[in-house]
Amino acid sequence: MPYGEAPPFGSGGQPAYGGPPPPGFAPPPQYNGGFQPGYGPPQVPIVQQPGQPMMPGQPMMPGQPMAPGQPMQPGPPGEWMSIPAGIPNCPRGLEYLTSIDQLLVKQKVELLEAFTGFETNNKFSIKNALGQKVYYAVEDTDCCTRNMCGPARPFDMKIFDNFRNEVMHLNRPLACSSCCFPCCLQSMEVSAPPGSVVGTVEQEWTICSPAFRIKNHVGDTVLRIEGPFCTFSMCGDVEFQIVTLTGENIGKISKQWSGFAREIFTDADFFGITFPLDLDVRMKATLLGALFLIDAMFFEKSGNRESDGVGMLS
Repeated sequence: MPYGEAPPFGSGGQPAYGGPPPPGFAPPPQYNGGFQPGYGPPQVPIVQQPGQPMMPGQPMMPGQPMAPGQPMQPGPPGEWMSIPAGIPNCPRGLEYLTSIDQLLVKQKVELLEAFTGFETNNKFSIKNALGQKVYYAVEDTDCCTRNMCGPARPFDMKIFDNFRNEVMHLNRPLACSSCCFPCCLQSMEVSAPPGSVVGTVEQEWTICSPAFRIKNHVGDTVLRIEGPFCTFSMCGDVEFQIVTLTGENIGKISKQWSGFAREIFTDADFFGITFPLDLDVRMKATLLGALFLIDAMFFEKSGNRESDGVGMLS
């Protein structure tokens, strides 16, 4: 053919599109079904228009902003626990607790608080026994309340799931903890979902060892928590036993020793809680609220000074 003129379609040197190559024609080197040499990968089709809401079940594209109600970016395999499906009559967000008999709670170290003693909102990650994240909790109080009231401060605790939905809400009102004020003792109200109370934790009046009542949503006492006479956590765990109304031990809340430096210079604590697998999820959520109340009462520092002690006189 003369120079500059293309051969007829489907004849001559170049094979017709979609047909097999003629004898003697070899595909370009390193072409194995991927993109052609010298060209980048094919563009990903647009599945989400800018400014439009994410459809349920639609994957998140790289660089797309995250909004409340969307799952977090997937991390390493097993980082977040998958939500169990098909659980009837279970409050939204508590489905995770149906297959759990142990939770590990780790408080985040705040460097500003560690070096200056300036109180910041506490943050916690809540994991199962396999190390998978189940929830994360964030304290919600103002700066003045945190630094003026210290460990005795009232607070709200918001507990979120993997989809950034608030599945539990804890409320601790301002009250006393000493046995010298029996009419104004500590309590914690647990709502799941927020606005629907599933249980409360109430401190009992005692002189020596701390004790708490676990009540259901109608106010009936279901379980009790019995603490040790000494709540000092030096070089060992501090355990609060979970018992039935007949005195049978069915679990515990333990403040775990987290190392000398962490214990001395921060109030970032490690906690563990165990309970029966078949316990009502509402009571499991209430026991989780009891864990945060115990942390605030006995292990929260004020200006990096220890507040735990002996008995209930302090």
